[in-house]
Amino acid sequence: VMALCLLLVLLLLAPALPVPHQRGLIFNLSTGELCLQSAQCKSGCCHRQNGLSLARCAPKAAESQECSPKSLYGVYYQCPCEAGLTCDVDRTIIGSITNSDFGLCVDPNE
Repeated sequence: VMALCLLLVLLLLAPALPVPHQRGLIFNLSTGELCLQSAQCKSGCCHRQNGLSLARCAPKAAESQECSPKSLYGVYYQCPCEAGLTCDVDRTIIGSITNSDFGLCVDPNE
């Protein structure tokens, strides 16, 4: 009876377990694909041009490019910086709420 219950539990949980895949409909999206959250994108940036445009996965900002600091929203008007760079920005409460605090990517070691 215990083995049967264990088998039943495993069968019920199997669809919920993550399955490795090259690219999914929801996660691991490539540059240019539609997204709702940055966590869906390989690059880690779900970018929109303006408030009316659809968001698409985009590459992170390179050194001296305009950037946004990490956001709670998960969608950016300017992508955060590539690994190793920081977004040099003066954060404001209003800018944080409206997602409009932009800066420049800089190498913190220079």
